[in-house]
Amino acid sequence: MTATITVTSTTLLSLYGLKWNPFSPGLPVEGIFPAPRTESFVRRCETYLRDGGFAMVTGPPGDGKSIAMRVIDDRLSRMRDVLVRSIAHPQSRLTDFYRELGDLFGVPLSAHNRWGGFKSIRDKWQTHIDATLIKPVLIIDEAQEMQASVLSELRLLTSRDYDSRTLLFVIFAGDSRLLEKLKSDDLLPLRSRIRTHLVIEPSTAGELADCLRHVLDAAGNASLMTPAVVTALAEHAGGNLRSMMMMGHELLTAAAERDARQIDEKLFFEIFALPPGPQAGAPKGNKRR
Repeated sequence: MTATITVTSTTLLSLYGLKWNPFSPGLPVEGIFPAPRTESFVRRCETYLRDGGFAMVTGPPGDGKSIAMRVIDDRLSRMRDVLVRSIAHPQSRLTDFYRELGDLFGVPLSAHNRWGGFKSIRDKWQTHIDATLIKPVLIIDEAQEMQASVLSELRLLTSRDYDSRTLLFVIFAGDSRLLEKLKSDDLLPLRSRIRTHLVIEPSTAGELADCLRHVLDAAGNASLMTPAVVTALAEHAGGNLRSMMMMGHELLTAAAERDARQIDEKLFFEIFALPPGPQAGAPKGNKRR
């Protein structure tokens, strides 16, 4: 019987010469594979930093939406004079939403003076625009959780001079519920202001394989998996990036328990073998008459 070892994060890294776990949800930005459609979206966002407005990223859970948002946040934050902030609690009611905006942009707000908060936040954004000519950026992940009243308020908050000037560039990210929410009559004015839209779709097996090779190389061990396992993982993930990474983590843990030097096909089929079905010709039991 093969001896097993206790697996810890330190064990995984030391056994395989990894800088970080390539399958961790907290993957460093340098480990993220820059999909061409995300790169194109970032370039479009960059062109709107002077004009402001709204952009949107949508896609099914697990297909890489949050990963794309991390890339977008990182790229925009690296640009000179670009002020990027992100909402941590999209479910907030209007009063708490204002409080969070105040914290993000360093503006003290009173819960009992909404007009004062409205004016103070806008003045803060205008001061940044006057100094840099670039709009501040607000990123809202899980935007499908936002209340319609907050979305409408955000549209009014960012607009100035009869909608001829915009004080902010807002990027929403959400699943299909965000698209459905924006179809309501109350939110049609906001929907009409979405300037660019990135639709995250299920990845092809080739795209997932490219992503896996990239993250293994960035983590410091490009040969951690055999080419056959990389292909098998990509093909068995059903186009879902999160599924592939979870399967990869399970394989890595199993390999470490066995003190295996590499993740090969034998281990893959051992871990992900389909449960045996009924054997052909097996008796089905006697039927009562």
